[in-house]
Amino acid sequence: MTDMTAADATLAPAKPATKPARPYFSSGPCAKPPGWDAAKLATDSLGRSHRSKLGKQRLQYCIDLMRELLKLPDTHRIGIVPGSDTGAFEMAMWTMLGARPVTTLAWESFGEGWVTDAVKQLKLDPTVLRADYGQIADLNAVDWSNDVLFTWNGTTSGVRVPNGDWIADDREGLSFADATSAVFAYDLPWDKIDVATFSWQKVLGGEGAHGVLILGPRAVERLETYTPAWPLPKVFRLVSKGKLAEGVFKGETINTPSMLAVEDAIFALEWGKGLGGAEGLIKRSDANAAALNKIVEERDWLGHLAADPAIRSTTSVCLTVEGADEAVIKKMASLLEAEGAAYDVAGYRDAPAGLRIWCGATVETADIEALGPWLDWAYATAKAA
Repeated sequence: MTDMTAADATLAPAKPATKPARPYFSSGPCAKPPGWDAAKLATDSLGRSHRSKLGKQRLQYCIDLMRELLKLPDTHRIGIVPGSDTGAFEMAMWTMLGARPVTTLAWESFGEGWVTDAVKQLKLDPTVLRADYGQIADLNAVDWSNDVLFTWNGTTSGVRVPNGDWIADDREGLSFADATSAVFAYDLPWDKIDVATFSWQKVLGGEGAHGVLILGPRAVERLETYTPAWPLPKVFRLVSKGKLAEGVFKGETINTPSMLAVEDAIFALEWGKGLGGAEGLIKRSDANAAALNKIVEERDWLGHLAADPAIRSTTSVCLTVEGADEAVIKKMASLLEAEGAAYDVAGYRDAPAGLRIWCGATVETADIEALGPWLDWAYATAKAA
């Protein structure tokens, strides 16, 4: 713990008078959409087969809403798959890698997870481009004759790629984007993305366990012309008799989905549509990130782990706390939770000690603004303990 003098201890402020109305700042699962209530979910599909006419209609409707909000071109397919974002990304890795050399980019824990998969599980020999937490790998060093794996927005470091300009238009390899905390928060260039994955639990504030897999035409071509050397479990199989299993992208899921989670996702998507789609969701995330940045700039003891604004996340914002070790951060998070002022704001376990505040679209800007004085109180109190 950080040492405090007796004089310092007297500086602990009184508890602020106003709390965030919705103190949900977890980076996954994230805050439910404003106005969410379980009683508002459609329930006719519950207790019915997902392969019934109604079940297929609701799954297809969910897919159609995602396509509409993301402005996904007709060239790209979108399907609901098992295993959250991890399952979706590993499905893509297991079914498409091995045809070409591979480059993996890692600047936080999930990118490192894909490195581990490529090296230890698939026994590939990838080129690995790394950077420390708060930094980003050298994007100009990427060889696009390779298949390239990267996180668009690193949830555990608060570092994102600045844009898609670094992805070659004439690439020979495929671009694999783990975009779980990027979709609905950035204007993604779909012509640059061959494979994208995400989970409803992030910017939409949906539930976990289900992933979403987006395939561009070059990814479909790979699936139909390449057979991996390793066996594929049933939940990874996207090809039947040499052709893409199109049903997966029309609501005919590989295995049984939770229709309750699907209805929850539909609620969130309809809410997002009411805001104007992706543009409205992006504006909310940007406003939240700007409000949090104002809090940081007004305090000399707070900083951004991603110092460069060009690569700083507007969803999973990671903060440094002057003089704080893991014990201080744990104490701060515990104090804030006990007061009902902020839930789940400690940084990721593998990241440098610090705070992580989710600023995605389901968070209200007023709640971010109300968080500042509570951070002051928790910091002073934790240091004095």
